[in-house]
Amino acid sequence: MGSGKRTRTSGSVRRLPSGKWQARLYAATGERTALGVFATKAEADRTLRVALSDQLRGGFVDPRKGRISFGDYATAWLERRPNLRPRTRELYDGQLRNHLLPTLGGTELGKITPAVVRAWHGTLANSETISATTVAKCYRLLKTILGTAADDELIPRNPCIIKGAGVERSAERPIATIAEVDRLVEAADPRLKALILMATYTSLRLGELSALTRRNLDLDKATVKVVASASDLADGTRIIGDPKSYAGRRTVSVPAAIIPAVAGHLDQYAEPGRDGLVFVGPKGGPLRRGNFSHTWRRLAHEVGLEGLRFHDLRHTGNTLAARTGASTKELMTRMGHSSTRAALGYQHATEERERLIASKLSEMIEASKASKASVAG
Repeated sequence: MGSGKRTRTSGSVRRLPSGKWQARLYAATGERTALGVFATKAEADRTLRVALSDQLRGGFVDPRKGRISFGDYATAWLERRPNLRPRTRELYDGQLRNHLLPTLGGTELGKITPAVVRAWHGTLANSETISATTVAKCYRLLKTILGTAADDELIPRNPCIIKGAGVERSAERPIATIAEVDRLVEAADPRLKALILMATYTSLRLGELSALTRRNLDLDKATVKVVASASDLADGTRIIGDPKSYAGRRTVSVPAAIIPAVAGHLDQYAEPGRDGLVFVGPKGGPLRRGNFSHTWRRLAHEVGLEGLRFHDLRHTGNTLAARTGASTKELMTRMGHSSTRAALGYQHATEERERLIASKLSEMIEASKASKASVAG
């Protein structure tokens, strides 16, 4: 194999005048493909063996195809995805600029080996300024981009093979009690009271609530239809689009106990007309996540719940709904969750069960109020 002559192995390793070793692969047509120049014969032999194995399986990729830099390929990869949600595109762009391109941008695709990926990942994971969640998301993005490069036959295989590196292990989020939710509502600005109640007891996301219009809130039937979600980009652009997933389009029953508060909110604070926004900002404009986040942190601190995020109300509502006896599929429907595994056997919750969940939640709220009144008396 190292003689430099054509053999049945369809490859050769030869020593160059410089003292280094070159590995070459031969196609059935006789065409030669240089696999690279190596410091030792052992490295050249190993590279040739891998290439020969790939050739036998029909998976060999000419190393010359992988000479495009990761930065150029990743930039083109992002540009070729017009259907990405604007907020997702913005997140990917930020992950590339901040965590992928500074280290890997100038590296040729073909030279990004598992060892290179491990080194990059290790540096990121050991950083004191980058969260574990961000590291996992960046690894998933890198793996997706290089997976596409493998599909494009620019590299023989995806070098992202670190087990569990793309799994987010977020810390357990706090769950508010009904009494704590009541404290938040009592201390909140009047225009935010119904927003807090809806976020908790219908499990809608902030983006879904800020895009909610009057036509999709039916107080007579005690239902809310989720058909859109709002997101704010870094430059201030407000985007109204579809919910996060197909399962995000759903109808959720509203507990009867909060209907009076929601009705009062519609009378005093919501925009007029069927297409009027139900929840607006303090000056009557759209509810902006950035401004609202400051308001929420002040409110949570005021009532002794510092660290509780607004999104934790959704987790609270889901937990309370689970205590009503709702099944996993019913909870997924109510929350608008979807996944590959869930989609295989996905079933919509029945309207009767949806109403029962809302009814049980209402009973919990009323019981808490009665207990509070009894203590006060």
